[in-house]
Amino acid sequence: MGKYDRVKLLVGDDFVKLENAKIILLGVGGVGSFCLDCLYRSGVKNITIVDFDTYDDSNQNRQMWSELHEGELKVEALLKHYPELKIINKRIDEQWVWDFNFDEYDLVLDAIDDRNAKLALAQKCYKKLISSFGGAKRMDPTKIKVDDIWKSYGDKFGSKIRYELKKRGFKKKYKVIFSHEEANIKEKGSFMGVTAAFGLTMCGEAMKKIRG
Repeated sequence: MGKYDRVKLLVGDDFVKLENAKIILLGVGGVGSFCLDCLYRSGVKNITIVDFDTYDDSNQNRQMWSELHEGELKVEALLKHYPELKIINKRIDEQWVWDFNFDEYDLVLDAIDDRNAKLALAQKCYKKLISSFGGAKRMDPTKIKVDDIWKSYGDKFGSKIRYELKKRGFKKKYKVIFSHEEANIKEKGSFMGVTAAFGLTMCGEAMKKIRG
């Protein structure tokens, strides 16, 4: 069997849609790197990734390929594993979001931590946005859910996002991935079983949207 034959068995004629989809993935850390790997192995190749960070040993409990590239820029390191990628080495902040042109992309996948950038993404890209809330501090991947922003619950970061969006008069809907598991600790400890599951869930949602 060929590389994509098992995916094609599942999606049939929709495989062409996966091949033709144009996606931008913001953040390739514990969530984003697994989403990227999942998309790529499923036949989605036209992906632009945006990140500014370098790998260090603190990433190695949860970030795809990190142990092979300590000290390297994440986007450049990932290009070695996924040669068709387009890369942008840039810190994503609110101003970057407002300045960047997202028009050419079918989907905007948000796996970043910056709250103001997330708010700007919601306002600017809600029609094609899938956004991840926090996967840190949690141990149970079965508590992960997908729903529209206003139906998300059980996540302090998410409640801050909802509060700020309301303050800005934002009433639209977009998909978010969140966990309703109570945080186990105050510090930002993380378990790959949850952060990777966030990324794989994001990939699954992206596949649904691409297939229409």
